[in-house]
Amino acid sequence: MTQVVQNNAKAHYRSHKRALKTRNILVYAFLTILCIIWLVPFCYMLFASFSDMYSPTTFMPSFSDAEGVPHWTVANYVNLFTNDTLPFWKWYLNTLSIAVITMVIETVLVLGTSYAFSRLRFKLRQPLMKLILVLGMFPGFLSMLIIYFILKLVGLSSNIYSLVLIYIAGSAMQYYIAKGFFDTIPRSLDEAAMIDGANKNTIFFKVIMPLSKPIVVYTALITFIAPWGDFMLGSILSAGNIDLMTVAVGMRTMVTIQYISTYFNTFCAGGVFISVPIVALFFWLQKYYVEGITGGAVKG
Repeated sequence: MTQVVQNNAKAHYRSHKRALKTRNILVYAFLTILCIIWLVPFCYMLFASFSDMYSPTTFMPSFSDAEGVPHWTVANYVNLFTNDTLPFWKWYLNTLSIAVITMVIETVLVLGTSYAFSRLRFKLRQPLMKLILVLGMFPGFLSMLIIYFILKLVGLSSNIYSLVLIYIAGSAMQYYIAKGFFDTIPRSLDEAAMIDGANKNTIFFKVIMPLSKPIVVYTALITFIAPWGDFMLGSILSAGNIDLMTVAVGMRTMVTIQYISTYFNTFCAGGVFISVPIVALFFWLQKYYVEGITGGAVKG
């Protein structure tokens, strides 16, 4: 009887092991296919950026003509910064300055708001948190026209740097991830610091922030990437002015009917140029990014 039970247990274990192995194979196969699908557009853009031939009727870029003459070139990257008709370098500087200023100010506001909701107790704390969460459910583009007319009233509708005001105005609404992270830090540290005579500002900067590198990196990355890829607000404020465009708006101009046959490969070079630094920065800070998300998801 004991032998039968042991045999059944071994058979069940082998069956479970085979099922687990099969499931893992299917999962990894699905993830591999998904990864390939995600990489195909970037690979296409990378190959096209080194070609000087544009063929709208074929999927892959051409690297040789009918006579077999190769057409590999880096002229598209050179053209990005030497072309005066579509000044990519101005778009890049506009976007970089807006993103950096927004990142610094918004990170401070988000972390300060999150710390206040996490550590302070005041009468309207819960109603304010609920109100912000409800307001955050509405898409931002619903208010674009209102925002534009408000900026027009104060004379800022033709200034691309007005985007900074728009981005930071609602920055406190992103408090919930950082607040969840601060909730995981023991309050006994605050109490110990208060016994030693520290005030709220000292506790925030000297005690909490040194322990919060993951959420600081997460918040900084999110607040930097959002203005970097924004198209709708940038297109409204630039109003067709080439020199006031951001990268997203300017590169969209490259693929309009007027310019696509001339600037398509240059457009691909621009896409590679602006994506590689962001991807490299993300992978460099991925550890802190993941820790910030997981730490902030523990408590609300």
